Amino acid sequence: MKRILILALIAATAFSCGTPKTVQESKKVIKGYWTLDNISYDTAGTFNVTLFNDTSVECFEGSTWRFIPNNNTGSYTIDNPDCPTGDRNFIFTIIEIDPASGLYDFMVKPTNAKGKSDNNVGFRLHLAQLSESSMRWEQTVTMDGKPFKININFSKINEQ
Repeated sequence: MKRILILALIAATAFSCGTPKTVQESKKVIKGYWTLDNISYDTAGTFNVTLFNDTSVECFEGSTWRFIPNNNTGSYTIDNPDCPTGDRNFIFTIIEIDPASGLYDFMVKPTNAKGKSDNNVGFRLHLAQLSESSMRWEQTVTMDGKPFKININFSKINEQ
């Protein structure tokens, strides 16, 4: 009898710690190919921003992204000939931070082609909007002691 009770307790604990349903649904939506359309700021001006310790905002605009949620990996390709072109790999995680409001964070960690990180650095962004056709990430950083928001806007590429 004790064994059955212990097994039931372990099973209940395991199921309660699973991935939330809303995160699973978000992974289904994010799966596939996306284009990073544009990057904007909540403050007017000209800024020299480097994303993910990689390259400038201008290089990221127009890049193609692929998300593979069954193993939380992805890649993006910089095509701009005025930039360091090529494929970059990353791992990602969607984190539900407030189930009642549907707020999520998105973690991106650049890796090599084998999924290993050179410096173990990741980036936390807010997944502000996600639909079947568009997605927006927000990253808040500090500039001159004040919050500065970067908006990263994607559109889904229709799969053939």
